[in-house]
Amino acid sequence: MVEFFKKILNGRLLIAFLMGISAGLPLLLTVTLMQAWAKDAGVSLKEIGLMSLIGIPYTVKFLWSPIFDRFTLPFFGRRRGWLFSIQIFLILSILGMGLTSPMNLTSFIIVAALITFFSASQDIVIDAYRREDLLENELGIGSSYYVYGYRVGMLIVSGGGMILSDYIEWKYVFFVMAACMSVGLITTYFCSEPKVFEAAPKNLRESVIDPFIDYLKRPSAITILIFILFYKIGDNLAASLTTPFYLDLGFTKTEIGTVVKLFGFWATMAGSILGGIVILKIGIKRALWIFGFLQMVSTLGFAVLAKVGNSLAALSSVIFFENLTAAMATAAFVGFMASITNKKFTATQYALLSSLMGVPRVFISASSGFLAESMGWFNFYIFCTLIAIPGLALLFKFAPPSKE
Repeated sequence: MVEFFKKILNGRLLIAFLMGISAGLPLLLTVTLMQAWAKDAGVSLKEIGLMSLIGIPYTVKFLWSPIFDRFTLPFFGRRRGWLFSIQIFLILSILGMGLTSPMNLTSFIIVAALITFFSASQDIVIDAYRREDLLENELGIGSSYYVYGYRVGMLIVSGGGMILSDYIEWKYVFFVMAACMSVGLITTYFCSEPKVFEAAPKNLRESVIDPFIDYLKRPSAITILIFILFYKIGDNLAASLTTPFYLDLGFTKTEIGTVVKLFGFWATMAGSILGGIVILKIGIKRALWIFGFLQMVSTLGFAVLAKVGNSLAALSSVIFFENLTAAMATAAFVGFMASITNKKFTATQYALLSSLMGVPRVFISASSGFLAESMGWFNFYIFCTLIAIPGLALLFKFAPPSKE
């Protein structure tokens, strides 16, 4: 029992958790808080909708990720030097958001674009750091700690930031959020540089071309890329329209806020920790099978809710199970992507894989409104359940159920 607790409680895992907070916090700054401020300022819904394109850097971050593998700044080391510098620029950008205003929409969007660029860059380096710092058998539980911290960071913004906006001016809300980013800066300053024995890339070819060649030489390389696109596609598609779905069923905004945001958040936290412990016991590949199946079943729960209708008990059950299983599947998914990267090209290869992971969320989910409108809610969620099957089927190719 003592050895087990040593495996799930150590400094490396704490760092993964704290860096998760630093990564999760800026994500919703340019979604929840920025849109809310713009709405209060009278910006049109069309313009607010177009602001979602600011998130594109998260899907193309692999384009500049080779820089972080190739070059090392003259302080703190290869990973910490970049991370510390990026976090300073990110904090300054968030402060800059507070100093501008939606009334000057051009400058408002430019500053928001800077936040997403530095946020995506921070993600690249944090993912590389986590892959290099954690032991091989800690990648699953470490990913759980990271996801746990990520959700805490998002809650600070979506919960704390929104509540603060009722009491203080919007610019001061962003000043407070910038101060919260000091968690990441302090963590980076005091943590140790990962020990990596593979030499860093020495030229353009080694930093840009070799990471992709190295990956493509692996067995089932293309299959794994397709798997990454499809593993969470049903869950992402289903989650993209949950708020209008709940409203159509007659739930009030207070009920949605209480059950979905608060009850769902704690279910996510439980799923992150439980997922990490299970992964530690059975391994990442077996966990991908089990959690992927549970994730698919949880999506089917929305179809059941569409038939049941306005029932708080049914809503609570569906939300709890969906958030629990989605967190477990995400922990296994993130851990798997980390496990297949080469430590010489960690930043570039992980950025490529995680960029693919974001494609369904950003682009495929854009069609969800058209599908739901033409199919109806019940059939839409049946479709979301069935579309998850190809992702699970691809596991047969590189992770047969009988093997780890």
